[in-house]
Amino acid sequence: MSVANRRVVLTGIGVVTPIGLDAGSFWTALSQGQTGIKRIGGFDPSPLQTQIAAEIIGFDIKKYLLTREERKQIRVMSRTIQLAVAAANLAIADGKVEKDKLDRTRFGVEFGAGLIPSELDELGIASQTGTESNIHATDPKIWGEKSIGQIQPLWMLKYLPNMLACHVSILHDAQGPNNTITESDVASLLAVGEACRIIQRNQADFFLAGGGDSKLTPLSMVRQSLFGHMSRCNETPQKAVKPFDKRRDGTVFGEGGCVLVVEELEHAKKRGASIYAEVAGFGSAFDRGLTGKGLGRAIRAALAEAKISPADVDHVNTHGLGSVPLDAFEARGIHEVFGTSVPVWSITPNIGHLSAGSGTTDLAASLLAMKHGTLPPTLNYETPDPACPVQVLREARPIAKPYFVKIGYTEMGQCGAMVCRRWE
Repeated sequence: MSVANRRVVLTGIGVVTPIGLDAGSFWTALSQGQTGIKRIGGFDPSPLQTQIAAEIIGFDIKKYLLTREERKQIRVMSRTIQLAVAAANLAIADGKVEKDKLDRTRFGVEFGAGLIPSELDELGIASQTGTESNIHATDPKIWGEKSIGQIQPLWMLKYLPNMLACHVSILHDAQGPNNTITESDVASLLAVGEACRIIQRNQADFFLAGGGDSKLTPLSMVRQSLFGHMSRCNETPQKAVKPFDKRRDGTVFGEGGCVLVVEELEHAKKRGASIYAEVAGFGSAFDRGLTGKGLGRAIRAALAEAKISPADVDHVNTHGLGSVPLDAFEARGIHEVFGTSVPVWSITPNIGHLSAGSGTTDLAASLLAMKHGTLPPTLNYETPDPACPVQVLREARPIAKPYFVKIGYTEMGQCGAMVCRRWE
């Protein structure tokens, strides 16, 4: 088979979200219109302007790391890393992968990641010590003599963005291509795209690709409340995120992530894998000024590679944050290509904004919708906004066409788009 003809399929889904800790429970919750957004319970959010989030309840990384040797690594795993490790294990299980039969040198890992927030209790005491003589700033002399010694020596290893891929590679003995893409909200979608490109170049046959994120710490929430596009609907958390709706006032953070098994078609067939979809096209671009034209270019590139037209697309799976300016930008990009002819869908009202974990988690939702033949509605959309000229899916409907498009972007303008084709 020539390199040009190497096709890529998705054969396993591992999701860890506020509404489900595996693909089955995640889909059930989506199909029933459930949301995980409520008042923050992990710490007292009273001083914050945004006091709601989509937290994962009942998650224990020890359930996913069974041996003593594996569990020793937990001390250098932040919550973000733990979520990614759990999702990778779930993807292997869902894909019915027999790792002993894989060529480990052709087994790659590609992850998307962002800024991993530190826990306050790990730096708080050291910071207090370092400011003893100056309440307005850290005293460098005291910091060097006293504070640094109060920080765990391996502290930094918990918060490096590449450690998601690092831990997953070690745990699964993946010796093929290994990379981390640190592009914030679009990171995990770009990670899947890069995994596909590597497989198409015949440099690997099998990948674990995805991302995860958790920004539900006091420090991170303060930062987001000050500088982010955050909703203030604390009294009605389940109604807080309203993608593309005229009443929208911001987004709500969640935590979680998703890892997908990305595989060369003949490799998948040889091991008898069940196939969710084929990756038919991928595109990326930069949208300077968030005009929508760059996002439109990424979508067109993906459609061109898939050799389809906008009329062939069943739905567009969006970021759909509920942000006033960002939803308008995203809608402009979609309108550039589809007008209002194709329904758009967002699951952010269900699971919150997962940052670097968003792309693959959203992608998994459409894969499961394709599998079950039904597309659930976008929650909380009631009032159309002329600034968002898109057709938002308001009611569940059957999947009508074999292709969907997943898009993503960052506030800085990096954009990605992927076309997937239902496997039949």
